[in-house]
Formats: sequence, C-alpha cells, structure tokens
Amino acid sequence: MKKFRKVLDGLSSSSPGGVASPSCGSAAGTPTAHAPTPQDIHVQETLVSENFQICKTVRHGFPYQPTCLAFDPVQKILAIGSRTGGIRILGRPGVDCYSQHESGAAVLQLQFLINEGALVTACADDTLHLWNLRQRRPAILHSLKFNRERITFCHLPFQSKWLYVGTERGNTHIVNIESFVLSGYVIMWNKAIELATKAHPGPVVHLSDSPKDEGKLLIGFESGTVVQWDLRAKKVDFRIYYDEAIHSVSWHHEGKQFMCSHSDGSLTMWNLRNTARPIQITYPHGKILKDGRKESCKPILKVEYKTSRNSSEPYVIFSGGLSYDKSGGRRPTLTIMHGKAITVLEMDHPIVEFLVLCDTPYSNEVQDPYAVVVLLEKDFIVVDLTQSNFPIFENPYPMDIHESPVTCTAYFAECPPDIIPILYSIGAKQKKTGYSHKEWPVSGGTWTLGSQTYPEIIVTGHADGTVKFWDASAITLQMLYKLKTSKVFEKPKVGEGRAGELVEEDPYAVQMVSWCPHSRLFCVVGISAHVILYRFSKHDANTQIVSLEVRLQFDSEDVISPSEAENNPCFSDPSSHSPQPPGSPGSGTQDSLPCLKVKNRPVRMPPGYQAELVVQLQWVDGEPPQQITSLDINSAYGLLAFGNCNGLTVVDFLQKTILMCMGTLDLYGAADPYQRLTRSPRKNRQSTSDFCMRGLSHFYSDSKKRIRTSYQSLTELSDNQVSMDMERSKSPTSVKGPGRKLSLPTDLKTDLDHVNGHCTSPTSQPCSVGKPRITGVPEGPRLTRRGPGRPPFRKAQSAACMEISLPVSSHTEGGYASRRAMLQQLHGVSMYSHDEHHTTSYNWSERESRENSFSRSRSSSVSSIDRDTKESVTTLQFGESYGRKGDALPTACLWVGTSLGVVLLLPISIPTEEEERMEEPITMGPSGTVLMLKGSVLRFAFLDCGGALIQSPYEVWRDPNGPEDPDRPRRRKLVNFSPSSSQEACSDGHLAVVCSEKQAKVILMPTQAVLFTHNITESSFLLRADVVSVCNSVCLACFCANGHIMTLSLPSLRPLMDINYLPLTDLRIARTFVFTNGGQALYLSSPTEIQRLTYSQEMTDNLQDMLGELFTPIETPEAQNKGFLKGFFGGNAQTFDREELFGEAAAGKASRSLAQHIPGPMGLENMKTAAGGVVGDLARARIALDQRGERLGELEERTALMMNSAETFSTHAHQVMLKQKDKKWYQL
Repeated sequence: MKKFRKVLDGLSSSSPGGVASPSCGSAAGTPTAHAPTPQDIHVQETLVSENFQICKTVRHGFPYQPTCLAFDPVQKILAIGSRTGGIRILGRPGVDCYSQHESGAAVLQLQFLINEGALVTACADDTLHLWNLRQRRPAILHSLKFNRERITFCHLPFQSKWLYVGTERGNTHIVNIESFVLSGYVIMWNKAIELATKAHPGPVVHLSDSPKDEGKLLIGFESGTVVQWDLRAKKVDFRIYYDEAIHSVSWHHEGKQFMCSHSDGSLTMWNLRNTARPIQITYPHGKILKDGRKESCKPILKVEYKTSRNSSEPYVIFSGGLSYDKSGGRRPTLTIMHGKAITVLEMDHPIVEFLVLCDTPYSNEVQDPYAVVVLLEKDFIVVDLTQSNFPIFENPYPMDIHESPVTCTAYFAECPPDIIPILYSIGAKQKKTGYSHKEWPVSGGTWTLGSQTYPEIIVTGHADGTVKFWDASAITLQMLYKLKTSKVFEKPKVGEGRAGELVEEDPYAVQMVSWCPHSRLFCVVGISAHVILYRFSKHDANTQIVSLEVRLQFDSEDVISPSEAENNPCFSDPSSHSPQPPGSPGSGTQDSLPCLKVKNRPVRMPPGYQAELVVQLQWVDGEPPQQITSLDINSAYGLLAFGNCNGLTVVDFLQKTILMCMGTLDLYGAADPYQRLTRSPRKNRQSTSDFCMRGLSHFYSDSKKRIRTSYQSLTELSDNQVSMDMERSKSPTSVKGPGRKLSLPTDLKTDLDHVNGHCTSPTSQPCSVGKPRITGVPEGPRLTRRGPGRPPFRKAQSAACMEISLPVSSHTEGGYASRRAMLQQLHGVSMYSHDEHHTTSYNWSERESRENSFSRSRSSSVSSIDRDTKESVTTLQFGESYGRKGDALPTACLWVGTSLGVVLLLPISIPTEEEERMEEPITMGPSGTVLMLKGSVLRFAFLDCGGALIQSPYEVWRDPNGPEDPDRPRRRKLVNFSPSSSQEACSDGHLAVVCSEKQAKVILMPTQAVLFTHNITESSFLLRADVVSVCNSVCLACFCANGHIMTLSLPSLRPLMDINYLPLTDLRIARTFVFTNGGQALYLSSPTEIQRLTYSQEMTDNLQDMLGELFTPIETPEAQNKGFLKGFFGGNAQTFDREELFGEAAAGKASRSLAQHIPGPMGLENMKTAAGGVVGDLARARIALDQRGERLGELEERTALMMNSAETFSTHAHQVMLKQKDKKWYQL
C-alpha cells in the first residue's frame, strides 16, 4: 500500500529515483531548495516505461476528400479511397478499418479480388498495391511502380489473376496478381485504332471483358473511340467512333450490347451486330428547343446498365446529365431510369462515385440490383432499389460527425454505467424516420465485444452551436444524444441592426464544454462570450431561462488607488453595482449589451438537457467582449467560474447571482509578484472594418460569406493537407509575411493560445485593474446598432495569419530589474503585442501560405511588452484544498492559473446547511500567489497521501422535474473526496499537481512547499496536459507542439515515455487533442474524422482482439446453369486460359524499365495463412484443399499425356510392322 510520510518531520527514506538539476530538463523530478526533498517522501510508484506504448486504435467519421469506391459482393465489404492516400474498409457495425499508403498519394481506383481477401489500389503516383485483408490490420503484399506511363483505369475480371491496366498513353498492360509482375502481352494504342487514324485516341477510360466471351476485351478511349480486342487472335474485332468524349461504359449481361455515357449528357446504346452507328441515343435531361436544337447538358460521368429478374425493363442509373439551364439552381443528382419511370434523387453534396450492388458476382448473369451506394464529397448514402420510392438505408457508421464543423472535443472514460442507456433512450426520440426497413447491405466481416470494455463517451461541439454525445465504448462510435444550444437564444432577423449582421456568421459556435457525468451538469461556452448551464431531466418542462449579464472589461484608465479599492471592493453582492446606462457619457453605443438575446419567455424543453442559466459578457465602449478562455463547474459547491484575458467571474448558479467579477491583476491583491508599469490612457480605437473575418465553417460557400477579419476559424485550417515544418531549434527566427509582420505575444500565443484556451487579438484593448460593473438584465429598450466597424463578437482565432517562434530565455543576474526581464525569464516574449493602427489587405494566397506555416516569431517588440499587458485566466479548478498556509482543515477553493504562469488560490466559504445555502451569501476572495511556472498554466490536479487522484466533490444527480414525494422531501446529496477523510490525511495535507506549457510542479498543501519540479520542454511548448489513471495508477500525460507525447510519473515527475508521434501540422489537432483515463486519447485528424489512439501497452496488446475481422471464409456462389438450348445458341460465356496468353512462356517478359516491382513485407503464401484463430484454420484448410485439388488435376493431366503418348507409339509401331512384314530379307 502506498504510504506518504510527513515531509516536515524530517523523516528520511529511500528516494524513488535519481535526481538532477531542474535547469536541464532532468530525467527525474528535482527537489526545490529550502523545501522537503524526495528523500523525505515514501510513495511507491508502480508505473514503469514498459506500461506505455503509442498505437493508433481506430478512426471514426467520414473519409476526408474521398476519391473512389469498391465493393466485394461475396464478402459484402466496402472500401473507400481518399485523396490523402487513406483507405477505409467497412463491413457490419464494428468492422471499420483504416489504412494509409506511406506515399500519401491519392487513391485513384480500388479493385477487390472478390472473395479472396485482397484488394488492389491504384494511386496517383502510378503505383499499384496489393493489400492483404486476411488480417485485422491490412498490409501491403506487393507494389508495382510504373515508370514511363501514367495509370488511368484498371479492371480485374472475376476469378482471374490477371489485372488489365490502362494508361494515359492509350496502352493496356496486364499484371499478374500473384507475382505482381508485368506480362509481356501489351495492347498498344496504335494497334487498337485504324492505321489511317492520325489523332491519338486519348487515355484509356474503360476496360472490361465481354460477358459473352472472356477472350474479348472492350477498351474505351477518352476521345470517343471504343475497340473490342480479341485477346487470342491479337487483333481488333470492331471499332466504334463517336463525336463526344466517353466517360464510362456498361455491358448488358448477355454481352450483345452495351451503353456509353458521354460528355454532352447523352447515353448511347450499341449492338455488336451493327457497330456502325448506335441503336439508340438519348438525352435523359435534355429537351428539344423551339428552334430544333437540343439543350446543352452536363456530362454523364458514370452509367450502370443492369437487368432484373422481376422486370423485363432494365435499370439505367447514372450521375450528372442535367441541362445547364436547370442545373444552375439544382443540387447534384442521381437518376434512376426503370422503364418509363425516371426518378431524380437530389444530393446535398457533389457525387464522387456510385456503385450498384447486385446479388451475383458473375457479369454474364441477370444482375438483379438491390441497392445503390453513393459516395458524396461529404456524405455516404445507400439507396434501396427494391422499393418504388427508393428510400435510403439508415447508416450505422458515424458519418455525420462533420454535419457542422467540429470546434471542440471532450473525452470521458470510465463513466457511470447508467449514463449511456439514459442518453440513448432520450436520443432515440431525436432520430429521423423514413428509412428503409431492410437490413444494412454492407454486412461483411465479424466483430465481437472485447473483454476489456467500459463506458466511454465522446462529446463534440460544433460551429452551429450543437453538441453531440457519442458512445465510444469498445472502440466503436454511435450517436447518443444531440443538444442544440441555439434554441436558448432568439433568432436574429435579417435587417434588424446588429442582429442582422450575425445571420451569416457562427454566433453559437461551441468553444469549450465542461461535463460532470455523476451530477449530469453540463456547461457550454460559446464564441459570443456566453456560458450556458444545463441540467438533465427525464421529463419535459416549461420554464423560464435565467439570464445574467456581466461587464468584464478593465482598462488602464480605470486604475484605482488603494483608498478607492477599500471603498469599492471587487467582489460583493451584485446588486451593489449599478449598471452604466446605455448611451450615457463615456460609453459606446453597445455598452451593457450582450452579443445575443436570450429568450425572455417560458420555453418548452423536451426530456434531456434543459437550459437553466445563461451568463453573457457585455459590450464595453463599442468593443465586443473577449472570448472566454477557461471554465470550471462544481455541482457540490453550486458554483460556476470562467475567465478571459480581462479577468475572472464566479457565478452561484443555485442562487442565480454573480459572486465575483475581478480583473486578473486584482486577483493578486497585495501579493503581486510583478512590477506593474504605469501606462498612458488608451487612445481611441481605429475602425476595424478593414479586417476580414470568415466563419467557422469551411464548408460554407466562399461566395456567400462576407469577409470580416483576417482570422480564420479553426476548422478552416490546413484542409489541403500540405505538410508544414515545425521549428524546433532554440535559435530565434523571424518570419515575414507578404506586406506585413505580426509579432507574437506569449510562447505560442495568438492562436496557439486559443489552443490552450487563451484569448489574443491584435485589435483587443489593453487590460489592467479596473472597476467591475456587474449588471443583471438591463431594463429599457435594447440598442441593436453596432459601433462603427466593430464585429459583433470575437471569432475563434487560428494561427493561419500569425507568425510564431520558439521562446528564448534571458536571465538577469542579481534579480529582475523590471517586469520585462521577469517575463522574459519566465517564458520568453510572453506579452500580447498590439498595434492600434494596424490594418492590412488580405488575399487568399496569403491565407493558404499562412495556413501551412507553423513557425513561432520572436519579433515582438520590447515596447509592446511594456505598453500593453494582458494576463489571461487560462485554467480553473474547484476542489477541497487549503486556502492559506496556516489552515488546519481543507475547505472549498478555486485554483486559478494565468498566462504568465502564476497560480492563485481563492478560498470559498459555503454554508453547510441546504436551507442556508439557498439563502445565505457565499464569500470568497484571493489569498495571494501560490507559485509561478514557466509558460501558461494548463492543468491542476490533486493527489492524496498515497499518491492517488482526488476527484472533485459532486452532487448526486436528481431529476429536477421529477414527481415530488411529500413524505420524503428532496434534499441535495453530496459526495466529497476531501483529503481530510482520515486523521493521517488531515495531518499530512495533500499534493497539488500544476502543469504549464513548459514545466510541471508538485507542491505540498497547506505548506505550499514545492516538492518536485520538472522542465518538460525547453525548445517547444505543451498544447495539452492531463492527469489520467493508467494501470491502477496515475500519471501526467502531455502533448507537445513538436509532436511528442510524454508521460510523467506522479508525484516524482519521472519521465516514463517520450515518443515523437505526430508533428503538429495544423491547429485542428492542437485544438482537439485530449487525453482520458485508461490510456486513451483522441484528436480531429481531418475536418471529418476523429482519430483515437492508446498510449497503454496493455491496450495495445489487447487491440487485436478488439478489432473486427475483414475476411470471412465463404463459398463462392456457383454460376447458374442456363440449359442446353441457351448454351447451344451462344448464351453461355466462353472461357479461355489466360495463362496460355499472358504467361511468360507465351508472351515473354515485359521491359524492366516499364515498371518496377517492390515486394511487400509479406508474400502471397503468407497472405493466405495470415489470419489467426478459427478463421485462419478454416482458410488454411480451404487453401490446402485447393492445392490438393490442383495437384490431383496436374497428375490427371500428366497421366492423360502419358496415355496419349503410349497410344501414339503403339500406332507408329504397328504401321512399321505392317510395312515391313511382306518384304524379303534382301529388301530390308
């Protein structure tokens, strides 16, 4: 059992590990001078380096930038390729696999080896890859790199080992799938066309073998030429010339006719009996005009021609083809023609590709289509063809994560077991109806629930103000519940002053969330500087939403003397503060107004999360409120705290009052560690109308959005996936952008500060000590006019327009001569620079270049440090602690961390009785600085005497709208994890873990002695830090801007793991990366995908059992017997031996310079035996039977050859005997 000795008694014991100097980023924690040393501590730490290993687990969401689609009709699995080289393979729910090409080249085409457990990919770098799907994580077996020609189309016939490859030059090559080498058999373009033809036919856009005869290959060229090539005779059977370019070709299953789609929106039908002209030309969406001309139509990019047993009329399904006149205001369409019925399905996004799913894998049988898989740019749907109204199937995969761009994430592991069922029961009522009643057709693979499963929930906040709860248990993802925060506010109407200007923006975008699964309290921070508190209820309610408005703006003009401070305390009853009337002298036109208007009438709320309280920051002097940068809520205390770059606000949500509203500098009281420089009054702000602003959603049309300021939102960053270089050295660099140069305050501040929850804006006003004005709901008419050129609210900033550099430490010997020297020693250039007259012209090329740069500029001027000081509240934490050094018992406290690395402690006095709690006021106030760290403070956590994590106290959930029981009055039930739960704990206090961007410290409370200090990084900075439980212990997990993931033991801060996992290529990763218990983490890998990973060796070892099997041994369906008469008259397909034509013996070897074979880590034999367990045994047994059958067949063939040879020899011997028997001896 872990034991924590009294450090102040001088008891000595063995050290848990070696120590080193804190100034060099030591390998272990370092004792601080004049404080208890590690020799005085005896905590047995169980975590070792072997407990940690980084491994990606699963990727959720819609494949980003999809390019192609493939389906295995026997295995019933589906593959999607992407522009970034990724492959998603989907089967039944739970079977979801992501693989990535190392080259990152776009995937142009996918081809399944049907029912063989393999997949061929053709990439934009002209490389073919063979993937093994007979293992839970697919791997490349072979690669073939084309050197002189570019791949344009591939075709693999069913049950064939020869892949046809068309190229940009018009040639067709043939690849052996087993050995992945080129055959010497090549169909040259000049052999395929007539000699008299002078023009090149263009690239190959289609390849398919005839359903009637596999020895006939149909080749389609882009120019409109179609050729049928006789593979045996090596000549052309017929040629077709058409004036319009060809996009796709589709056969009738009998092989007597085929259909082509063209660039003019036409469909042509060709019969093999007469190829001189098409037997039918149709323009499905084109009409004949009055003058006799046809409407010009868009190209039909793909057509599928399928027959059905239940109907004599075939299905003709195609995408595109709308007339240009109609398509201007219409969305992309998929057209289904069945007989005379034409159904046009409008899509929300452009169609990338579609596939028609059929029952049979044989191309020469009646196809019987039953569904259409449609891959859109940002969606994935399956249409049911068996019903006349063509409904879509309900998608079991979480493909709608990006329905509105994700702006923040939260990850909760080991949740209460009852929370998922209750959220699912409430969320089930929100589901849409009208789906097909049939089962999801992509049902391949197998998946079972792993042995190590526990409730996990992922929460995502979105740009439109919605919040989604996802069940993430057992590495799956299913939607549980959806909350719309915009319903709390009145809808802004177009043309009504300031509200009208918000319509095209994202005023409800979720910036951060705080959730207590035990008390089921949920708090949302919005981009319009608002905080919404929700309570969970199983019953609907009709209640009034309480609204509080806060004036949290402190200017340098408001500096007050000590005498004024005594008469004007910064925290007291809110009623004592009289609001400044709007329009009064000294205030702007927007004073005392929030950005949004809360509904002031009773609102009906359905079961689920119901809004109880809204707190909004007000405009001040024509300036919009600064974004909220930190948040914490505690259900046991009934308190809500949030802060920004101006100060801190604490709200009592039980009494619906504001307890405290203080500037950041006021929190220090008399214990301010900095020498504050006086500054001149602020000048009038220049108009910011020249700044351009874009909304959070990059999915919105650029042409329809007004440009507001030069800051893009987080979701727009790096969508082109261009790699960015991260500067990691200590040497200072200055990066200049086109036409201007922005200096960066604090270590990676500006938008990386937004990554950590800070708020920075070059146009924001300076902040200093001031008189807080706290108002309730203002009376009188509201003003709806904005100040000149002022945006209605601050948008979520990004580093797209900022230049960032690594910090440089500068130490002044003999103490700190000034505030600037102190700050430079703490964390380099760390103050917010501000240019009041700074304007710039903005262009999109500049945006793209800045999106893909992630260097940190140290060009902040010295004058800006002294001139403009902004100290943000970066993190908050409620908990039981010791407010002052002399305290004997722990009390409720609020820990405050700032962007200057300062940790402050605010003790809180809360009435113990429930009746008093609802009536008596709560008192709280600053008690001074606890300690300082390098860089912005990111995280607080508390450990008990044995080194175990202390949870924050909470209130047990009770339904606020439940039926009342007169015999049992409802009372609050609190669960307290105070460190004073035992006498020993009471005497020893507890440990506080504080982590900043640069270092971590462990301090002993109540003495506030620093026990351990560890400099985590010198050349970079942390983006995320969390204290998590792993392997029945706790550690500090950190994600660094240079891509390193690190874990430190607690309390000694001994490094356990440091792996260069993910170079930070865009701000999306920084904003959304989050750790959780159980050794798991996640981040938004693209605008549409969530990547989950584990840093636990135990989970890495068990991952194979948690993943689904992609391949299941299934007998290939037998081809239908069409009968004697149909076969006699040519109905059956003719088979031929491709080996005789394409093998090395017949065709020879291909040129070595044409393509290069790159062997993969596994061979074909390994592919066939890679699967494990029962599936692997069945596969091996099947392979053994196939091999035995092949050997028996070969033996039978050799026996037949020997018999034929013997018969021939006997015949020849008999003929010789007959010829010689009548001759005399002298005639011989």
